[in-house]
Amino acid sequence: MKTQLRVRLSAMMFGQYFVQGAWFVTLGTYLSQGLKFDHIIGVSYSMMGIAAIVSTLLVGSLADRYFAAQKVMAALSLVAGASMLWLSTIHDSPTLFLAVLLLHCLAYVPTVPLANAIAFNAMSDSAREFPAVRVFGTLGWIGGGLAVGAIPGAAQTPLPMQIAALAGVLLGLYALTLPDTPARERGAAGGSTRLAALFGLDIVAGMRDRPFWVFIASSLLIVIPLSFYYAYCNTFLVEIGARVALFGHTFEPVALQTLGQVSEMGFILLLPVLLARMGIKWVILAGMAAWCLRYVLFAYSFDEHGPVMPLALLGIVLHGVCYDFFFVAGQIYVDGKFPPRARVRAQSFLALVTAGVGVLIGSNVAGLVYGWNTLTPALHDWRVIWLVPAGIAVVVMLMFAAAFRAPRAAPAGGAPLAYGAAE
Repeated sequence: MKTQLRVRLSAMMFGQYFVQGAWFVTLGTYLSQGLKFDHIIGVSYSMMGIAAIVSTLLVGSLADRYFAAQKVMAALSLVAGASMLWLSTIHDSPTLFLAVLLLHCLAYVPTVPLANAIAFNAMSDSAREFPAVRVFGTLGWIGGGLAVGAIPGAAQTPLPMQIAALAGVLLGLYALTLPDTPARERGAAGGSTRLAALFGLDIVAGMRDRPFWVFIASSLLIVIPLSFYYAYCNTFLVEIGARVALFGHTFEPVALQTLGQVSEMGFILLLPVLLARMGIKWVILAGMAAWCLRYVLFAYSFDEHGPVMPLALLGIVLHGVCYDFFFVAGQIYVDGKFPPRARVRAQSFLALVTAGVGVLIGSNVAGLVYGWNTLTPALHDWRVIWLVPAGIAVVVMLMFAAAFRAPRAAPAGGAPLAYGAAE
C-alpha cells in the first residue's frame, strides 16, 4: 500500500475514534455529577446497542448495493456531529437527552464498520496492513480523551460533547475525500429474501462454518462484561479518588484512562506477528483472559484508605490486550471469511452482534448490577460490581476454548486469516 494512501486512511481512523473518545468515557460522570441523571447511565450507554441493531446492517447493505461507502460515511458523520451539538444543550429532560443521544448513535455507529470497509477495500493484505492503519484510531481516541482530560472539571460539563460535535463535522467533510469504495452489487435481491438482503442478513444466512458461529456467539457474550468498563470505569475512578500527580500536574481519571489506548497502540502493532505465531484461537483466548484479570484488579484496587493505584493502573493498561486481541483480531477474521463484494455487510453484521445486541444487553445488565450495589448516591460496592463481569468473562472464555476450532494454516503467501472454507 502506498504511503499517501496509508496516510489518508490513518487520518480517517484518527478522526473516527476521536469523535467517540471525546465524550464516551466521561458520559457516565457527566450524567451522574453534571446533570444528576444518575438513573439513566446504563440506558444511555445502551443507545449504542439499539442504534447498531436498527441502523448498522441497513447502512452496510445500502453501501454494498447502492451508494459509495465514503459518501454514506460523510452524510452520517455530519448528522452525528450536528446531533451531538444539540445533545450538549439539553440540561433538564432525561427523556429528550436519551432521544437525541439515540439520534446521534443511529448516525455514528454505522460509520465504524464503514470506515473498516473503506480501509479493507484499499488493502491487498488486510491482516498485515490493517493494524498499522487502525492504530491511528487508537491515537484518535487518546487525542479525544486528552483534549477533555487536560481541562480540569471538563467531564462534569457539556464541553466533551461540543468537542466531539466539531470533530464529527470535520470527519464528515474529510470523508468526501476518501478513496472511492463503490457499491459492488447494484440492485436488491428479489423474492422472499428481499427484506433479508436489504438488511444484509443474506450474506450470513448460508454460512455453514461452525467456528465462525462460535466466534460470533462469543463476541456477543464477551461484550456483556465489556459494557461494565465503558459505562462505569470513569465513575469508579472518580469515586475512589484515583489521581496521579506527576511533574507538578494532577492527571484526572479521564486522562489516566488514555493509558489503555497507549497500551492498545503497542499491542495492535504486534497483532500481525502474534496472529501468525499463536493463531486466532490463542490470541482471542488471551484477550478474554485479560478481561477476567482486569476486573479482578479493579475489584481490589481500593481499600479503606483510598485507591490502590498500581492495581487500578494495571487494570487500565490491560486494555490493549482486552480490545486488540478480541475485537481487532475479530474484524480481521471476519474480513477473511467473506468475498470483497460483501465486506461492508460482513463488518456491519459483526458490529450488529457486538456494538448492537451485545452492548444493549451488557449496558442494561451493568446498569442493574450498578443499581443493586448502590449504597448511597455517592457510594457503591465496587468490589461486587467488578467481580460480576469477571465471572462472566471466565465463563465465556471456557466456552470459547472448548467449542472453537482454530482454522487450518493460511495459504502460502496469503494473509494469515484469509480462510473461507468450512471445517
